[in-house]
Amino acid sequence: MKAVCICMGVHLPYSPKWYWPVEGFSGVPEMDRYFDRNRIFSRFLKTSRQLLRLNDLILESVEKGGKYSFDLSGPFLEQCRWDPELIESFLELGESGSVEFTGSCTYHSLSSLYPDLSWFKEEVLNYREMLRELLGVTPETFVNTELLYTERVGSMLAEMGFSCLIAEGSRNLMNGYDPVHVFENHLPTLLRHINLSEDLELRFSEKEWEGYPLIPEKFADWIASMEGDVLTLYINYTNLCLHYRNKSTIADFIRSFPEALKVRGIEMLTPSEAVKKFMPLRLPTLGTEQTIRYGMHNAVGNHAQQLYLRELVRIGEELSGIKENKDYRKLKQVFGYLQQSEILFSMDSGNIREGYERAVNYFSILSDFRRAVLEEGT
Repeated sequence: MKAVCICMGVHLPYSPKWYWPVEGFSGVPEMDRYFDRNRIFSRFLKTSRQLLRLNDLILESVEKGGKYSFDLSGPFLEQCRWDPELIESFLELGESGSVEFTGSCTYHSLSSLYPDLSWFKEEVLNYREMLRELLGVTPETFVNTELLYTERVGSMLAEMGFSCLIAEGSRNLMNGYDPVHVFENHLPTLLRHINLSEDLELRFSEKEWEGYPLIPEKFADWIASMEGDVLTLYINYTNLCLHYRNKSTIADFIRSFPEALKVRGIEMLTPSEAVKKFMPLRLPTLGTEQTIRYGMHNAVGNHAQQLYLRELVRIGEELSGIKENKDYRKLKQVFGYLQQSEILFSMDSGNIREGYERAVNYFSILSDFRRAVLEEGT
């Protein structure tokens, strides 16, 4: 292996309340009607302290030659406004010259699956403005929600100026290949190596795991033994917080990993650097398959999820018809957060009863919101 790209995904969703519409209730809904703001704020305050410590570790790693990219979700960036110190911490990482921030969807939605891609395009543009405002950067790399890949958005992203895409390296997409190259597409594509990503993200602290303890030299040896140009790791950053809190050796790992790779002749690159350095390899399934982290069946595989997605499309069309109304912007923001991927994923519970109860709750919220949109249009 010649190079490694590590992308950290940071996302804290706006959690919906358990909600039942009140008979005869009317008026334009505020965020607090559907979302548990106190719970969201409390969770953010707790997590932000841990993220600050992790950012300090990443900065130490950068000083030793490390390079990273960060996929900061729109809901997370909105919450960061509650803690200027956390914004400053990410700014410091960006100013190091060794950290790249990627583009994304404003509301962490699956809008790239909608029949009309205008909402998706608007989300991408709005997120770009958010990054410019908060971190002073314009993203070159795009990471769709939960590493969602669908071929139909590639040309649009290229026209919008992106030079790289990171997506899930799932089995149906790889079709026998290994995700260890830059792949040819509308824009060059890097695919996540699922197993090695989850070794760090999920298994690092498991003492029963056969790879425990995972030290930098061991992990670097695994990577060095692989044939290919570039290995892409995508890791849930908040999971590293859990390892850190559990008093594992994750801090030592982050500090020492760049040196362990360097000794073995492996570079750490940002995604935009990787796609400029290596020739792309053709992967035919990029033109025919869709994929998402944990599989499309977990996101839109059952009737409730499909129906919720169709309702979002219908309400979006109805909402676009009242753009001149004074409450349009408020309704649009609430609608954005009703599209978060967690809402769809949580309706595919291993516990059928729990999944059903969540679906009933979300459709209650969606029904009440649609009532508000229709009232506004009359």
